[in-house]
Amino acid sequence: MRNPKPQEWLSEKYSQHQIADYKPFNFVDGEGVRNSLYVSGCLFACEGCFNKAVQNFHYGTPFTPELEETIIADLAHDYVQGLTLLGGEPFLNTAVCLQVVQRVRKEFGNSKDIWSWTGYTFEELLLETPDKLALLQQIDILVDGRFELSKRNLNLQFRGSSNQRIIDVPKSLAAGRAIIWEHCKDAEESFEQIHKQKLI
Repeated sequence: MRNPKPQEWLSEKYSQHQIADYKPFNFVDGEGVRNSLYVSGCLFACEGCFNKAVQNFHYGTPFTPELEETIIADLAHDYVQGLTLLGGEPFLNTAVCLQVVQRVRKEFGNSKDIWSWTGYTFEELLLETPDKLALLQQIDILVDGRFELSKRNLNLQFRGSSNQRIIDVPKSLAAGRAIIWEHCKDAEESFEQIHKQKLI
């Protein structure tokens, strides 16, 4: 795992504007029905990363205006709650992610929420470059922090290790400190435990 100094990793230096995947109408990348944009490239190199191929900034295909239009059209459905940014590392692909979220806000205002996963912590992002701060200010819910294999916990909601948090970004920015999403609810048993009990 790599730990950057403030403003050490610049999106414009690393991003190739590549997209690993786009998954519309899913139920796993946050609350409600969501459209998920997976950007390519990550420098954190967390041990046990489930999406290791996407760490490569050249992985996938270029982000296109056609894909942007598809995302907007998919979000227009009443049953879609919002957009999720994942990767890879969204905050090392700010040109792509800012373009998308600014378009979402233009088209839908705050009627659609925006989630993002990141290897940065909220506190680290507050010390980051203007482009990263601009992206952060457009996010409603942030799942932050590196994945730590030694802290892996299958009971956690929307995250893989116990150091990671689900943060209400508008409240946190207003308070100047991380405030946990009020709807965060972890499971008492992991899926693996439940599955094993059924097999016994």
